[in-house]
Amino acid sequence: MKTAIVWFKTDLRLEDNETLVKAIAQSDQIIPLYCFDDSQFTTTSYGFKKTGSFRAQFLLESSQDLDNNLRQLGSGLIIVKGKPEVEIAKIAQQYKAFKVFAKREVAYEEKNTERLVQNELFKMRCELETFSTSTLYHAEDLPFSIKDIPDVFTNFRKKIEKESSIRTIFDKPLLINSPQIPEAAFPKLNDLDLKFQAIDSRAAMHFKGGETEASKRLNYYFFQTKKISTYKETRNGLVGADYSSKFSAWLALGCISPRFIYHELKKYESNFGANESTYWLIFELLWRDFFRFMFKKHQSKMFQASGINSEKEIPKAVSEKLLKNWVSGNTNVDFIDANMIELKLTGFMSNRGRQNVASYLCNDLKLDWRYGASYFEQQLIDYDECSNWGNWAYIAGVGNDPRANRYFDIQKQAVVYDKDKSYRNLWLNS
Repeated sequence: MKTAIVWFKTDLRLEDNETLVKAIAQSDQIIPLYCFDDSQFTTTSYGFKKTGSFRAQFLLESSQDLDNNLRQLGSGLIIVKGKPEVEIAKIAQQYKAFKVFAKREVAYEEKNTERLVQNELFKMRCELETFSTSTLYHAEDLPFSIKDIPDVFTNFRKKIEKESSIRTIFDKPLLINSPQIPEAAFPKLNDLDLKFQAIDSRAAMHFKGGETEASKRLNYYFFQTKKISTYKETRNGLVGADYSSKFSAWLALGCISPRFIYHELKKYESNFGANESTYWLIFELLWRDFFRFMFKKHQSKMFQASGINSEKEIPKAVSEKLLKNWVSGNTNVDFIDANMIELKLTGFMSNRGRQNVASYLCNDLKLDWRYGASYFEQQLIDYDECSNWGNWAYIAGVGNDPRANRYFDIQKQAVVYDKDKSYRNLWLNS
């Protein structure tokens, strides 16, 4: 019996999962596995948790949903906690696995973990095979090599739209052959050194993790309400669930794939018509691809103060007081404070809000941008490493931006995007 392990990471889905499909094709039986990696629940050098309770809760829901969906196909999820290189090697030994199939990583720490796992498996004559499953456009289909990817988004987008095509999706398996998988033992939040925090009732949306919920949201936003047809006009909104697609949290954990969204959007367009709004969702997914490919190209530079722009001077010291006031929504700038309170109490903030609070930290407070990026990493339910750090570097002027200064006039932004103060009143009048 050829037994393979499928190591699920940020690809917690059955639909359009090449890793899973290839594992099934090459094996007699498979062992689906998820590892709660201890290193993801530590405190960083910036003083924030790598994973806060909102995102951890969403991760627990997503992995539980994956386990439920796997069991309906005759399988299930083995849950381990610790160091992936230790825990995965143990399971590989227990089941005498010939290969571990996993999603391919691009960011520095994740690549390092991947190498450690590979080294341990190698000692047991077990192979690690990885697949690129996170992007809209496959890395192999780009019209340039990774080292030659343009550092400016517009140049990247124009060339890719003209010369590349988007692959079809992998169908969800109908049956998975696995040995008897014991009932999954999921950790509790306190096992991850976290405390449960209820999401504030004023939240734009109450996110629930998992592929099942991701699919529901897509059907709602596309086919039930047709909100996608006005996305471009409403996407700068601040209040409510429907001003934007809100797919980001499920995309971040891979509960849904960008390619699946794209092909569902094409179905929508053929039934109800294409317009600037339907294109704009693809445009946003392309930004997501761009940052991921930038991490592949620039690697650890994306986490350094000077980013990929070594000429820019970045403040090295940080004022604890200014940072604390920013985090707690206590800056006395009402638009900034409203956004920061929303993030603190819900784990979410609009795209418009994110750009403003980042600009304020970098340009008004003149603090090291990496503290802001690290706080977002802790708080955001939809934290995606490449998009988060890429966007922060971009606003700080050390990333992928041809403009030297991306400064936001906060008062003007508040007048334009919160004209009647409904957003500020919602979050500042508690």
